[in-house]
Amino acid sequence: MAEPLSDSQLRHWQTFVESSWALHTRMEDELRAATGLSMNDYHVLVALAEATDRRIRMGELANRLVLSPSRITYQINSMIKRGLVRKESCADDGRGQEAVLTETGLRTLREAAPAHLKTVRERFIDHLDDEELAVIGRVFAKIRKV
Repeated sequence: MAEPLSDSQLRHWQTFVESSWALHTRMEDELRAATGLSMNDYHVLVALAEATDRRIRMGELANRLVLSPSRITYQINSMIKRGLVRKESCADDGRGQEAVLTETGLRTLREAAPAHLKTVRERFIDHLDDEELAVIGRVFAKIRKV
């Protein structure tokens, strides 16, 4: 059985959970209202825009975005219907599938980026100084490895 959390540990954990959920919800709501995109839509578009030839194997994309294989398939299929991405067989392995960013998807990302950046600044960055941001970066880089 796991050792119980101290009062301080519990308080910090609860603050993290509540504030991160609230931040994600606000960012999701504001992005959707401004652009019609969900956070998952936006992050898929960013990942594909940054990828070589604007394409990523489905499994790799799922891992990068911390989504299950079935969730990434659902996400990509939803985005295909809107013309943001398409699926193609992998050139080096015909059994695999790649998500590919379309021109419409790239244009949508470019149009959405300023609204998303505004929300990121207003809801997160502008409330922290450089030292606090550096701590957050180090902490979450460490947690990502767990």
